[in-house]
Amino acid sequence: MNPVQTLLQAFARRSLLRRLLRPILAFSVLILLGVGGYRVLGGIGTVEAFFWLIDPTSIELHFQTHHGPERLVKSFAIVLQTGLVVVGLWIGETVLSAAFGGRISEELNRMQMANSIEELDDHVVVCGYGTFGKTIANRLKEADRPLVVVEQGETQYERALDDGHLVVQGDARREEPLSRAGIERASTIIGAIDDTDTNVKVAVTASQIAPMIRVIVRAGDQMDEAVARRIGADEVVVPEVVSGDQVYEIL
Repeated sequence: MNPVQTLLQAFARRSLLRRLLRPILAFSVLILLGVGGYRVLGGIGTVEAFFWLIDPTSIELHFQTHHGPERLVKSFAIVLQTGLVVVGLWIGETVLSAAFGGRISEELNRMQMANSIEELDDHVVVCGYGTFGKTIANRLKEADRPLVVVEQGETQYERALDDGHLVVQGDARREEPLSRAGIERASTIIGAIDDTDTNVKVAVTASQIAPMIRVIVRAGDQMDEAVARRIGADEVVVPEVVSGDQVYEIL
């Protein structure tokens, strides 16, 4: 585990402890009040008061052989046990929320995004969300053109989400992420990654899944253009020749 992950886990543990402080404090106060209340109302010792707290049926057994305010003690026990249950649920909810809340929310967001992608048709799949891919994606969004971004890197993936795009996280050279991006229903795929070999592999995979899809590939230089066209790219973009903004014009 790297130092950053260790630091994040430490912060998470501290955050959980801070959130647990109030319910645990409330639970402790109820315990003290319960023991004290049983001692005063029942006229018993501390150890027996703890037994009453753990097993309220002990109260019934006690008053079978002792005189005292049985009804008052039982009413106090009901209120106390209700309070302990509520605080126990509070503690459990806090722990579960801290442990799984973020994951559940993230999974729900992924499911919602997957459903939105399923509804797309004739959209553009932009592979890579570096400066080049981001420029194309944002121009498409401005023109209300449906698109899905496929991005493997965590930082770029989060950036694409923040920019309001539908995003699939994964390696665009592989069939599974492209399928999740709805490649079979897409009109165009753009290999916008800053690596010609990767973009060529993206184009090959996309053409195998959806033979009729239009393929646009970013190439590092004009020498790579011939390679990209050889594998079936319909358009080859060399950033030194044409900017990301101009790619939009050929879509």
